[in-house]
Amino acid sequence: QVQLAESGGGLVQPGGSLRLSCSASGNILGQNVMWFRQAPGKEREWVALISIGDSTEYPNSVKGRFTISRDNAKNTVYLQMNSLKSEDTAVYYCTTKGAWGQGTQVTVSS
Repeated sequence: QVQLAESGGGLVQPGGSLRLSCSASGNILGQNVMWFRQAPGKEREWVALISIGDSTEYPNSVKGRFTISRDNAKNTVYLQMNSLKSEDTAVYYCTTKGAWGQGTQVTVSS
């Protein structure tokens, strides 16, 4: 089974940017990959999808601010997050083929 590892989280001020990475131990070429997030006391929420054909989808809450992309040569999927808001604070996870990473914390605060 593929193993996933997220990185790139941290503390950022409102309006700032972060780029998260999701590195896969196996080949994820040709797989749908998604990012989710979970804030304390809330349910896990889907935030981005990149499909087999590299089309992308986002919920309204992040559309226009987040961008998902992939580098198949590196077996890595990225989540570029711009214009961050305090409500974006959460642990961010990537998932594909039934596997989940351990998550990376994103905190948006002044």
